Amino acid sequence: MAQRQTETLSCSVCLELLKEPVTVPCGHSYCRTCISSFWDGEKEKDVYSCPQCRQTFTPRPVLMKNTVLVELVDQLKESRLQEAAGGPSFAAAEDVACDSCTKRKLKAFKSCLNCVASYCEEHLQPHYQSAAFKRHRLVDPSNKLQENICSRHDEVMKMFCRTDQQCICFLCSMEEHKGHYIVSAAAEHTERQRELQESRADIYKNIQDRGKELQLLEEQLKSIQLSADHTVQHSQQIITELIRVLHRRSSELEKEVRSKQQTEVSVVRALQKKMEQEISELKKRDAELQQISTTEDHIQFVLSYSSLSALSVSTHSSITHTHPHSCFQELTEHLHTILMEDWTKVCGTVERVKVLQLPEPMSRDGFLQYSQKITLDPNTAHRRLRLSEGNRKVTLMFNNPDHHHPDRFTECPQVLSRESLTGRCYWEVEVEVRGGWVSVGVAYKSISRNCVFGSDDKSWMLQCDHNNYTFIHNNIYTNVSGPVSSRIGVYVDHTAATLSFYSVGDTMTLLHRVNTTFTEPLHAGLRFPICLVSTGANAELCEL
Repeated sequence: MAQRQTETLSCSVCLELLKEPVTVPCGHSYCRTCISSFWDGEKEKDVYSCPQCRQTFTPRPVLMKNTVLVELVDQLKESRLQEAAGGPSFAAAEDVACDSCTKRKLKAFKSCLNCVASYCEEHLQPHYQSAAFKRHRLVDPSNKLQENICSRHDEVMKMFCRTDQQCICFLCSMEEHKGHYIVSAAAEHTERQRELQESRADIYKNIQDRGKELQLLEEQLKSIQLSADHTVQHSQQIITELIRVLHRRSSELEKEVRSKQQTEVSVVRALQKKMEQEISELKKRDAELQQISTTEDHIQFVLSYSSLSALSVSTHSSITHTHPHSCFQELTEHLHTILMEDWTKVCGTVERVKVLQLPEPMSRDGFLQYSQKITLDPNTAHRRLRLSEGNRKVTLMFNNPDHHHPDRFTECPQVLSRESLTGRCYWEVEVEVRGGWVSVGVAYKSISRNCVFGSDDKSWMLQCDHNNYTFIHNNIYTNVSGPVSSRIGVYVDHTAATLSFYSVGDTMTLLHRVNTTFTEPLHAGLRFPICLVSTGANAELCEL
Protein backbone atom coordinates (compact mmCIF):
# COMPACT_ATOMS: atom_id res chain seq x y z
CA MET A 1 0.00 0.00 0.00
CA ALA A 2 2.80 2.40 0.96
CA GLN A 3 4.59 1.62 -2.29
CA ARG A 4 1.48 2.32 -4.39
CA GLN A 5 0.91 5.54 -2.47
CA THR A 6 4.51 6.57 -3.12
CA GLU A 7 4.14 5.88 -6.84
CA THR A 8 0.91 7.92 -6.96
CA LEU A 9 2.52 10.91 -5.24
CA SER A 10 5.69 10.80 -7.33
CA CYS A 11 6.60 13.19 -10.13
CA SER A 12 6.85 11.41 -13.49
CA VAL A 13 9.72 13.70 -14.51
CA CYS A 14 12.13 13.44 -11.56
CA LEU A 15 10.54 10.24 -10.14
CA GLU A 16 10.72 11.69 -6.59
CA LEU A 17 7.98 12.75 -4.18
CA LEU A 18 6.19 15.82 -5.46
CA LYS A 19 7.78 19.07 -4.34
CA GLU A 20 5.37 22.00 -4.44
CA PRO A 21 2.95 19.94 -6.58
CA VAL A 22 1.10 21.73 -9.37
CA THR A 23 -1.50 20.38 -11.83
CA VAL A 24 -1.59 21.10 -15.58
CA PRO A 25 -4.92 21.47 -17.47
CA CYS A 26 -5.01 17.78 -18.54
CA GLY A 27 -5.07 16.73 -14.86
CA HIS A 28 -1.52 15.39 -14.41
CA SER A 29 0.59 16.72 -11.54
CA TYR A 30 4.30 17.56 -11.39
CA CYS A 31 6.84 19.36 -9.28
CA ARG A 32 6.66 23.06 -10.13
CA THR A 33 10.36 23.14 -10.96
CA CYS A 34 10.19 19.96 -13.12
CA ILE A 35 7.29 21.05 -15.35
CA SER A 36 8.68 24.57 -15.67
CA SER A 37 12.06 23.24 -16.82
CA PHE A 38 10.34 20.87 -19.23
CA TRP A 39 8.31 23.64 -20.81
CA ASP A 40 11.35 25.88 -21.01
CA GLY A 41 12.94 23.26 -23.23
CA GLU A 42 10.02 22.93 -25.66
CA LYS A 43 11.25 23.49 -29.24
CA GLU A 44 8.04 24.93 -30.67
CA LYS A 45 7.25 28.34 -29.36
CA ASP A 46 3.86 28.97 -27.75
CA VAL A 47 3.06 25.20 -27.83
CA TYR A 48 3.42 23.33 -24.53
CA SER A 49 2.68 19.65 -23.88
CA CYS A 50 2.09 17.28 -20.97
CA PRO A 51 5.06 14.86 -20.52
CA GLN A 52 2.66 11.94 -19.88
CA CYS A 53 -0.31 12.28 -22.26
CA ARG A 54 1.35 14.71 -24.73
CA GLN A 55 -1.71 16.97 -24.79
CA THR A 56 -0.70 20.41 -26.03
CA PHE A 57 -1.63 23.80 -24.56
CA THR A 58 -1.54 27.25 -26.05
CA PRO A 59 -0.63 29.63 -24.50
CA ARG A 60 1.56 28.40 -21.65
CA PRO A 61 -0.74 27.46 -18.72
CA VAL A 62 -0.50 29.23 -15.41
CA LEU A 63 0.64 26.74 -12.75
CA MET A 64 -1.47 26.62 -9.57
CA LYS A 65 -0.51 24.87 -6.34
CA ASN A 66 -2.43 21.61 -5.64
CA THR A 67 -3.28 21.85 -1.93
CA VAL A 68 -4.72 18.31 -1.71
CA LEU A 69 -1.52 16.75 -3.00
CA VAL A 70 0.52 18.94 -0.67
CA GLU A 71 -1.33 17.48 2.35
CA LEU A 72 -0.97 13.91 1.09
CA VAL A 73 2.75 14.36 0.50
CA ASP A 74 3.17 15.82 3.99
CA GLN A 75 1.30 12.88 5.55
CA LEU A 76 3.44 10.38 3.65
CA LYS A 77 6.61 12.13 4.80
CA GLU A 78 5.38 12.13 8.41
CA SER A 79 4.56 8.44 8.22
CA ARG A 80 8.04 7.70 6.87
CA LEU A 81 9.62 9.67 9.68
CA GLN A 82 7.62 7.74 12.27
CA GLU A 83 8.59 4.41 10.76
CA ALA A 84 12.24 5.47 10.65
CA ALA A 85 12.10 6.50 14.32
CA GLY A 86 10.33 3.28 15.32
CA GLY A 87 7.14 5.13 16.17
CA PRO A 88 3.59 3.73 15.88
CA SER A 89 2.17 3.08 12.41
CA PHE A 90 -1.39 4.10 11.69
CA ALA A 91 -3.86 1.65 10.20
CA ALA A 92 -4.74 2.01 6.55
CA ALA A 93 -8.00 0.89 4.99
CA GLU A 94 -6.80 -2.66 4.36
CA ASP A 95 -5.04 -3.02 7.75
CA VAL A 96 -6.49 -4.44 10.97
CA ALA A 97 -7.02 -1.47 13.29
CA CYS A 98 -6.73 -1.44 17.07
CA ASP A 99 -10.17 -1.59 18.67
CA SER A 100 -9.03 0.32 21.78
CA CYS A 101 -7.60 3.40 20.06
CA THR A 102 -10.03 6.29 20.46
CA LYS A 103 -8.39 8.83 18.16
CA ARG A 104 -6.48 7.93 15.02
CA LYS A 105 -6.30 4.14 15.12
CA LEU A 106 -2.98 2.37 15.01
CA LYS A 107 -2.33 -0.92 13.30
CA ALA A 108 -3.20 -3.93 15.41
CA PHE A 109 -0.29 -6.02 16.64
CA LYS A 110 -2.34 -9.01 17.83
CA SER A 111 -5.93 -10.18 17.98
CA CYS A 112 -7.43 -11.88 21.04
CA LEU A 113 -9.82 -14.77 20.38
CA ASN A 114 -11.26 -14.49 23.90
CA CYS A 115 -11.86 -10.73 23.82
CA VAL A 116 -12.82 -10.89 20.14
CA ALA A 117 -10.84 -7.70 19.64
CA SER A 118 -7.58 -6.50 18.12
CA TYR A 119 -4.95 -4.40 19.92
CA CYS A 120 -1.93 -2.30 19.06
CA GLU A 121 1.25 -2.86 21.04
CA GLU A 122 0.32 -0.27 23.69
CA HIS A 123 -3.20 -1.57 24.36
CA LEU A 124 -1.98 -5.18 24.23
CA GLN A 125 0.22 -4.72 27.31
CA PRO A 126 -2.52 -5.74 29.85
CA HIS A 127 -2.64 -9.16 28.19
CA TYR A 128 1.03 -9.57 29.02
CA GLN A 129 0.97 -7.98 32.47
CA SER A 130 -2.36 -8.96 34.07
CA ALA A 131 -3.09 -12.49 35.28
CA ALA A 132 -6.72 -12.04 34.23
CA PHE A 133 -5.66 -12.25 30.58
CA LYS A 134 -3.17 -15.07 31.06
CA ARG A 135 -5.44 -17.72 29.48
CA HIS A 136 -6.44 -15.52 26.56
CA ARG A 137 -5.31 -16.74 23.19
CA LEU A 138 -3.50 -14.23 20.99
CA VAL A 139 -3.20 -14.67 17.23
CA ASP A 140 -2.02 -12.59 14.29
CA PRO A 141 -4.27 -9.62 13.51
CA SER A 142 -7.51 -10.72 11.84
CA ASN A 143 -10.51 -8.93 10.38
CA LYS A 144 -12.69 -12.04 10.81
CA LEU A 145 -13.00 -12.09 14.60
CA GLN A 146 -16.74 -11.41 14.43
CA GLU A 147 -17.19 -14.72 12.69
CA ASN A 148 -16.20 -16.32 16.03
CA ILE A 149 -19.32 -14.88 17.71
CA CYS A 150 -22.53 -16.94 17.80
CA SER A 151 -25.16 -14.96 15.91
CA ARG A 152 -27.91 -16.38 18.12
CA HIS A 153 -26.46 -16.07 21.65
CA ASP A 154 -23.77 -13.44 21.02
CA GLU A 155 -21.23 -15.71 22.72
CA VAL A 156 -17.78 -16.79 21.58
CA MET A 157 -17.98 -20.11 19.75
CA LYS A 158 -15.52 -22.53 21.35
CA MET A 159 -17.10 -25.84 20.32
CA PHE A 160 -17.74 -27.79 17.14
CA CYS A 161 -20.77 -29.96 16.46
CA ARG A 162 -19.63 -32.88 14.31
CA THR A 163 -23.23 -34.00 13.88
CA ASP A 164 -24.20 -30.78 12.09
CA GLN A 165 -20.65 -29.86 11.04
CA GLN A 166 -20.72 -26.31 12.43
CA CYS A 167 -19.11 -24.17 15.12
CA ILE A 168 -21.29 -23.46 18.17
CA CYS A 169 -21.13 -21.71 21.53
CA PHE A 170 -21.72 -23.25 24.95
CA LEU A 171 -25.41 -22.28 24.98
CA CYS A 172 -25.93 -23.89 21.57
CA SER A 173 -24.57 -27.15 22.97
CA MET A 174 -27.20 -27.03 25.73
CA GLU A 175 -30.11 -26.25 23.41
CA GLU A 176 -30.58 -27.16 19.72
CA HIS A 177 -27.35 -29.22 19.62
CA LYS A 178 -28.05 -31.13 22.80
CA GLY A 179 -27.17 -34.81 22.44
CA HIS A 180 -25.05 -34.19 19.34
CA TYR A 181 -21.45 -35.29 18.91
CA ILE A 182 -19.70 -32.17 20.21
CA VAL A 183 -15.96 -31.56 20.63
CA SER A 184 -13.89 -28.52 21.48
CA ALA A 185 -12.82 -26.23 18.67
CA ALA A 186 -9.21 -27.04 19.57
CA ALA A 187 -9.84 -30.79 19.17
CA GLU A 188 -11.55 -30.24 15.84
CA HIS A 189 -8.68 -27.98 14.78
CA THR A 190 -6.19 -30.74 15.64
CA GLU A 191 -8.22 -33.32 13.69
CA ARG A 192 -8.65 -31.05 10.67
CA GLN A 193 -4.95 -30.18 10.84
CA ARG A 194 -4.11 -33.89 10.73
CA GLU A 195 -6.41 -34.35 7.73
CA LEU A 196 -4.88 -31.30 6.10
CA GLN A 197 -1.37 -32.70 6.53
CA GLU A 198 -2.50 -36.04 5.09
CA SER A 199 -4.04 -34.21 2.13
CA ARG A 200 -0.85 -32.29 1.61
CA ALA A 201 1.13 -35.51 1.79
CA ASP A 202 -1.17 -37.05 -0.84
CA ILE A 203 -0.84 -33.96 -3.00
CA TYR A 204 2.94 -34.07 -2.64
CA LYS A 205 2.95 -37.74 -3.62
CA ASN A 206 0.71 -36.99 -6.61
CA ILE A 207 3.06 -34.19 -7.62
CA GLN A 208 5.99 -36.59 -7.45
CA ASP A 209 4.09 -39.25 -9.41
CA ARG A 210 2.97 -36.76 -12.03
CA GLY A 211 6.54 -35.52 -12.28
CA LYS A 212 7.73 -39.04 -13.02
CA GLU A 213 4.92 -39.53 -15.53
CA LEU A 214 5.80 -36.20 -17.13
CA GLN A 215 9.41 -37.35 -17.42
CA LEU A 216 8.22 -40.56 -19.08
CA LEU A 217 6.14 -38.53 -21.51
CA GLU A 218 9.16 -36.38 -22.29
CA GLU A 219 11.16 -39.54 -23.01
CA GLN A 220 8.34 -40.81 -25.23
CA LEU A 221 8.32 -37.53 -27.14
CA LYS A 222 12.05 -37.87 -27.73
CA SER A 223 11.57 -41.48 -28.85
CA ILE A 224 8.80 -40.44 -31.23
CA GLN A 225 11.01 -37.73 -32.69
CA LEU A 226 13.93 -40.14 -33.11
CA SER A 227 11.63 -42.75 -34.65
CA ALA A 228 10.19 -40.27 -37.13
CA ASP A 229 13.62 -38.91 -38.08
CA HIS A 230 14.99 -42.44 -38.50
CA THR A 231 12.06 -43.48 -40.69
CA VAL A 232 12.24 -40.36 -42.87
CA GLN A 233 16.00 -40.78 -43.31
CA HIS A 234 15.69 -44.41 -44.38
CA SER A 235 12.75 -43.63 -46.65
CA GLN A 236 14.73 -40.91 -48.39
CA GLN A 237 17.68 -43.29 -48.79
CA ILE A 238 15.42 -45.93 -50.33
CA ILE A 239 13.78 -43.48 -52.73
CA THR A 240 17.16 -42.01 -53.68
CA GLU A 241 18.51 -45.49 -54.39
CA LEU A 242 15.43 -46.36 -56.43
CA ILE A 243 15.79 -43.18 -58.51
CA ARG A 244 19.48 -43.91 -59.03
CA VAL A 245 18.68 -47.46 -60.20
CA LEU A 246 16.03 -46.18 -62.59
CA HIS A 247 18.39 -43.57 -64.05
CA ARG A 248 21.13 -46.16 -64.49
CA ARG A 249 18.77 -48.64 -66.11
CA SER A 250 17.37 -45.90 -68.33
CA SER A 251 20.89 -44.94 -69.48
CA GLU A 252 21.80 -48.57 -70.17
CA LEU A 253 18.60 -49.10 -72.13
CA GLU A 254 19.18 -45.98 -74.19
CA LYS A 255 22.69 -47.17 -75.12
CA GLU A 256 21.42 -50.62 -76.10
CA VAL A 257 18.55 -49.16 -78.12
CA ARG A 258 20.84 -46.76 -79.97
CA SER A 259 23.29 -49.58 -80.72
CA LYS A 260 20.47 -51.74 -82.00
CA GLN A 261 19.22 -48.78 -84.00
CA GLN A 262 22.58 -48.33 -85.75
CA THR A 263 22.76 -52.03 -86.59
CA GLU A 264 19.26 -52.09 -88.01
CA VAL A 265 19.82 -48.85 -89.94
CA SER A 266 23.02 -50.24 -91.50
CA VAL A 267 21.16 -53.31 -92.70
CA VAL A 268 18.36 -51.23 -94.16
CA ARG A 269 20.82 -48.84 -95.85
CA ALA A 270 22.61 -51.76 -97.52
CA LEU A 271 19.33 -53.16 -98.74
CA GLN A 272 18.33 -49.74 -100.05
CA LYS A 273 21.57 -49.45 -102.05
CA LYS A 274 21.18 -52.95 -103.51
CA MET A 275 17.60 -52.19 -104.42
CA GLU A 276 18.55 -48.94 -106.16
CA GLN A 277 21.19 -50.78 -108.25
CA GLU A 278 18.68 -53.40 -109.32
CA ILE A 279 16.18 -50.70 -110.29
CA SER A 280 18.88 -48.95 -112.37
CA GLU A 281 19.74 -52.18 -114.26
CA LEU A 282 16.08 -52.91 -114.87
CA LYS A 283 15.53 -49.45 -116.36
CA LYS A 284 18.60 -49.89 -118.63
CA ARG A 285 17.31 -53.28 -119.81
CA ASP A 286 13.91 -51.83 -120.45
CA ALA A 287 15.43 -49.08 -122.59
CA GLU A 288 17.31 -51.62 -124.70
CA LEU A 289 14.16 -53.69 -125.18
CA GLN A 290 12.27 -50.56 -126.11
CA GLN A 291 14.83 -49.76 -128.81
CA ILE A 292 14.74 -53.29 -130.30
CA SER A 293 10.96 -53.30 -130.28
CA THR A 294 10.93 -50.46 -132.82
CA THR A 295 13.17 -52.34 -135.35
CA GLU A 296 11.13 -53.24 -138.47
CA ASP A 297 13.82 -55.44 -140.09
CA HIS A 298 13.03 -58.96 -139.04
CA ILE A 299 16.59 -60.21 -139.33
CA GLN A 300 18.00 -57.29 -137.33
CA PHE A 301 15.30 -57.71 -134.65
CA VAL A 302 16.14 -61.38 -134.18
CA LEU A 303 19.90 -60.78 -134.17
CA SER A 304 19.61 -57.83 -131.73
CA TYR A 305 17.35 -59.69 -129.32
CA SER A 306 19.56 -62.77 -129.44
CA SER A 307 22.66 -60.70 -128.66
CA LEU A 308 21.19 -59.38 -125.37
CA SER A 309 22.72 -60.94 -122.24
CA ALA A 310 20.56 -62.63 -119.70
CA LEU A 311 19.10 -60.35 -116.99
CA SER A 312 21.19 -60.69 -113.79
CA VAL A 313 18.67 -58.95 -111.51
CA SER A 314 16.54 -61.23 -109.37
CA THR A 315 12.90 -61.08 -110.14
CA HIS A 316 11.87 -61.49 -106.47
CA SER A 317 12.89 -59.16 -103.60
CA SER A 318 14.87 -60.76 -100.80
CA ILE A 319 13.85 -58.04 -98.29
CA THR A 320 11.68 -59.17 -95.38
CA HIS A 321 9.45 -56.42 -93.96
CA THR A 322 9.53 -56.12 -90.11
CA HIS A 323 7.51 -53.82 -87.84
CA PRO A 324 9.71 -51.25 -86.04
CA HIS A 325 8.38 -52.36 -82.63
CA SER A 326 9.57 -55.94 -83.17
CA CYS A 327 13.16 -54.72 -83.48
CA PHE A 328 13.17 -53.68 -79.81
CA GLN A 329 10.75 -56.20 -78.31
CA GLU A 330 13.57 -58.26 -76.90
CA LEU A 331 15.19 -55.20 -75.31
CA THR A 332 11.90 -54.15 -73.73
CA GLU A 333 11.34 -57.58 -72.21
CA HIS A 334 14.92 -57.64 -70.96
CA LEU A 335 14.50 -54.22 -69.33
CA HIS A 336 11.26 -55.34 -67.67
CA THR A 337 13.03 -58.37 -66.21
CA ILE A 338 15.88 -56.26 -64.84
CA LEU A 339 13.57 -53.63 -63.33
CA MET A 340 11.48 -56.29 -61.63
CA GLU A 341 14.63 -57.71 -60.10
CA ASP A 342 15.68 -54.25 -58.88
CA TRP A 343 12.19 -53.54 -57.54
CA THR A 344 12.25 -56.81 -55.61
CA LYS A 345 15.56 -55.82 -54.05
CA VAL A 346 14.26 -52.35 -53.08
CA CYS A 347 11.08 -53.82 -51.60
CA GLY A 348 13.23 -56.23 -49.60
CA THR A 349 15.20 -53.28 -48.29
CA VAL A 350 11.99 -51.51 -47.31
CA GLU A 351 10.82 -54.59 -45.43
CA ARG A 352 14.10 -54.65 -43.51
CA VAL A 353 13.71 -51.03 -42.39
CA LYS A 354 12.13 -51.12 -38.94
CA VAL A 355 10.57 -48.02 -37.44
CA LEU A 356 12.02 -47.35 -34.02
CA GLN A 357 9.35 -48.36 -31.53
CA LEU A 358 8.60 -46.54 -28.30
CA PRO A 359 10.03 -48.34 -25.26
CA GLU A 360 7.67 -50.11 -22.91
CA PRO A 361 6.78 -48.17 -19.74
CA MET A 362 9.14 -48.66 -16.80
CA SER A 363 6.54 -48.62 -14.00
CA ARG A 364 2.96 -49.68 -13.34
CA ASP A 365 1.88 -46.03 -13.44
CA GLY A 366 3.39 -45.87 -16.91
CA PHE A 367 1.40 -48.93 -18.01
CA LEU A 368 -1.80 -47.52 -16.53
CA GLN A 369 -1.61 -44.69 -19.05
CA TYR A 370 -2.60 -47.27 -21.65
CA SER A 371 -5.23 -49.05 -19.56
CA GLN A 372 -8.46 -49.78 -21.38
CA LYS A 373 -11.84 -50.87 -20.08
CA ILE A 374 -12.40 -54.40 -21.34
CA THR A 375 -15.53 -56.54 -21.01
CA LEU A 376 -16.15 -60.11 -22.05
CA ASP A 377 -18.43 -60.99 -24.94
CA PRO A 378 -21.18 -63.36 -23.70
CA ASN A 379 -21.85 -64.47 -27.28
CA THR A 380 -18.40 -66.09 -27.41
CA ALA A 381 -18.46 -67.68 -23.93
CA HIS A 382 -18.44 -71.50 -23.82
CA ARG A 383 -21.55 -73.07 -22.30
CA ARG A 384 -19.58 -73.97 -19.13
CA LEU A 385 -18.67 -70.36 -18.44
CA ARG A 386 -20.79 -67.90 -16.48
CA LEU A 387 -20.18 -64.15 -16.78
CA SER A 388 -20.83 -61.67 -13.96
CA GLU A 389 -19.71 -58.30 -12.56
CA GLY A 390 -20.81 -56.47 -15.70
CA ASN A 391 -19.26 -59.14 -17.97
CA ARG A 392 -15.83 -58.62 -16.40
CA LYS A 393 -15.71 -61.82 -14.35
CA VAL A 394 -15.92 -65.37 -15.71
CA THR A 395 -16.39 -68.53 -13.63
CA LEU A 396 -16.01 -72.15 -14.74
CA MET A 397 -19.28 -74.02 -14.08
CA PHE A 398 -20.35 -77.66 -14.34
CA ASN A 399 -22.83 -76.58 -16.99
CA ASN A 400 -24.38 -73.28 -17.97
CA PRO A 401 -27.25 -73.96 -20.41
CA ASP A 402 -27.18 -70.65 -22.25
CA HIS A 403 -28.77 -70.25 -25.64
CA HIS A 404 -26.77 -71.14 -28.73
CA HIS A 405 -24.93 -68.48 -30.67
CA PRO A 406 -22.76 -68.87 -33.79
CA ASP A 407 -19.88 -66.98 -32.11
CA ARG A 408 -19.81 -69.32 -29.09
CA PHE A 409 -16.78 -71.57 -28.55
CA THR A 410 -17.78 -75.21 -28.60
CA GLU A 411 -14.77 -77.36 -27.72
CA CYS A 412 -13.05 -75.65 -24.79
CA PRO A 413 -14.21 -73.32 -21.96
CA GLN A 414 -12.89 -70.02 -23.29
CA VAL A 415 -14.15 -66.53 -24.07
CA LEU A 416 -13.05 -63.40 -25.98
CA SER A 417 -13.44 -59.73 -25.10
CA ARG A 418 -16.07 -57.61 -26.75
CA GLU A 419 -13.59 -54.79 -27.48
CA SER A 420 -10.85 -55.09 -30.08
CA LEU A 421 -7.34 -54.02 -29.09
CA THR A 422 -5.29 -51.82 -31.39
CA GLY A 423 -2.36 -49.52 -30.71
CA ARG A 424 -1.03 -49.75 -27.15
CA CYS A 425 -3.25 -51.43 -24.53
CA TYR A 426 -2.75 -52.65 -20.97
CA TRP A 427 -5.07 -54.60 -18.69
CA GLU A 428 -4.84 -56.80 -15.61
CA VAL A 429 -6.53 -60.09 -14.81
CA GLU A 430 -7.14 -61.46 -11.30
CA VAL A 431 -7.11 -65.26 -11.50
CA GLU A 432 -8.24 -67.89 -8.98
CA VAL A 433 -7.01 -71.38 -9.79
CA ARG A 434 -8.80 -74.40 -8.35
CA GLY A 435 -7.27 -77.77 -9.10
CA GLY A 436 -6.08 -76.69 -12.54
CA TRP A 437 -5.05 -73.53 -14.35
CA VAL A 438 -6.30 -70.41 -16.12
CA SER A 439 -4.85 -69.07 -19.38
CA VAL A 440 -4.63 -65.34 -20.09
CA GLY A 441 -3.76 -63.82 -23.45
CA VAL A 442 -4.98 -62.55 -26.80
CA ALA A 443 -6.46 -64.01 -29.97
CA TYR A 444 -7.96 -62.96 -33.29
CA LYS A 445 -11.74 -62.83 -33.47
CA SER A 446 -11.53 -64.93 -36.65
CA ILE A 447 -10.19 -67.91 -34.71
CA SER A 448 -12.19 -71.09 -35.30
CA ARG A 449 -14.90 -71.71 -32.69
CA ASN A 450 -13.77 -75.30 -32.25
CA CYS A 451 -10.11 -74.31 -31.83
CA VAL A 452 -8.32 -74.17 -28.45
CA PHE A 453 -6.48 -70.98 -27.55
CA GLY A 454 -2.75 -71.46 -28.05
CA SER A 455 -3.08 -74.41 -30.45
CA ASP A 456 -2.79 -72.32 -33.63
CA ASP A 457 -1.09 -69.19 -34.98
CA LYS A 458 -4.07 -66.97 -34.12
CA SER A 459 -3.75 -66.95 -30.33
CA TRP A 460 -1.05 -66.29 -27.70
CA MET A 461 -1.72 -67.51 -24.14
CA LEU A 462 0.05 -67.53 -20.77
CA GLN A 463 -1.11 -70.52 -18.71
CA CYS A 464 -1.14 -69.72 -14.97
CA ASP A 465 -0.80 -72.68 -12.59
CA HIS A 466 -0.39 -72.84 -8.82
CA ASN A 467 3.38 -72.48 -8.94
CA ASN A 468 4.49 -71.93 -12.55
CA TYR A 469 3.70 -70.37 -15.91
CA THR A 470 3.68 -71.72 -19.46
CA PHE A 471 3.48 -69.72 -22.67
CA ILE A 472 1.56 -71.40 -25.52
CA HIS A 473 1.44 -70.38 -29.19
CA ASN A 474 0.92 -72.49 -32.31
CA ASN A 475 0.78 -75.55 -30.02
CA ILE A 476 4.35 -74.87 -28.82
CA TYR A 477 4.73 -74.86 -25.02
CA THR A 478 7.44 -72.69 -23.41
CA ASN A 479 8.18 -72.81 -19.66
CA VAL A 480 8.23 -69.35 -18.07
CA SER A 481 9.89 -68.50 -14.75
CA GLY A 482 8.92 -65.67 -12.45
CA PRO A 483 7.20 -64.80 -9.15
CA VAL A 484 3.77 -66.42 -8.85
CA SER A 485 0.97 -63.88 -8.44
CA SER A 486 -2.80 -64.00 -8.68
CA ARG A 487 -2.76 -60.84 -10.80
CA ILE A 488 -1.36 -60.89 -14.33
CA GLY A 489 -0.70 -57.74 -16.34
CA VAL A 490 -0.96 -57.94 -20.14
CA TYR A 491 0.57 -55.28 -22.38
CA VAL A 492 0.20 -55.30 -26.17
CA ASP A 493 1.57 -52.88 -28.74
CA HIS A 494 -0.25 -53.80 -31.94
CA THR A 495 1.84 -51.43 -34.07
CA ALA A 496 5.18 -52.68 -32.71
CA ALA A 497 3.84 -56.26 -32.75
CA THR A 498 4.90 -56.97 -29.17
CA LEU A 499 3.03 -58.80 -26.41
CA SER A 500 4.21 -58.85 -22.78
CA PHE A 501 3.00 -60.61 -19.64
CA TYR A 502 3.78 -59.29 -16.14
CA SER A 503 3.41 -60.64 -12.63
CA VAL A 504 1.77 -57.81 -10.66
CA GLY A 505 2.33 -57.55 -6.90
CA ASP A 506 4.18 -54.98 -4.85
CA THR A 507 6.31 -54.64 -7.97
CA MET A 508 5.87 -55.60 -11.61
CA THR A 509 8.02 -58.43 -12.98
CA LEU A 510 8.25 -59.26 -16.68
CA LEU A 511 7.35 -62.92 -17.23
CA HIS A 512 7.47 -63.27 -20.99
CA ARG A 513 7.64 -61.03 -24.06
CA VAL A 514 6.75 -61.98 -27.64
CA ASN A 515 7.89 -60.17 -30.79
CA THR A 516 5.69 -61.26 -33.66
CA THR A 517 3.46 -59.90 -36.43
CA PHE A 518 -0.21 -59.12 -35.92
CA THR A 519 -2.33 -59.21 -39.06
CA GLU A 520 -5.71 -58.55 -37.41
CA PRO A 521 -7.09 -56.62 -34.42
CA LEU A 522 -6.62 -58.53 -31.17
CA HIS A 523 -9.12 -59.48 -28.49
CA ALA A 524 -8.37 -60.38 -24.87
CA GLY A 525 -8.95 -64.07 -24.22
CA LEU A 526 -9.44 -66.33 -21.18
CA ARG A 527 -9.29 -70.11 -21.22
CA PHE A 528 -10.08 -72.76 -18.59
CA PRO A 529 -9.39 -76.51 -18.48
CA ILE A 530 -12.13 -78.98 -19.37
CA CYS A 531 -11.69 -81.08 -16.20
CA LEU A 532 -14.46 -80.92 -13.61
CA VAL A 533 -11.89 -80.60 -10.79
CA SER A 534 -11.34 -77.00 -11.82
CA THR A 535 -15.03 -76.08 -11.47
CA GLY A 536 -15.24 -72.81 -9.56
CA ALA A 537 -12.02 -71.39 -10.97
CA ASN A 538 -12.51 -67.81 -12.11
CA ALA A 539 -10.81 -64.83 -13.64
CA GLU A 540 -11.78 -61.16 -13.51
CA LEU A 541 -10.72 -58.23 -15.66
CA CYS A 542 -9.63 -55.63 -13.11
CA GLU A 543 -10.92 -52.08 -13.11
CA LEU A 544 -7.84 -49.84 -13.34
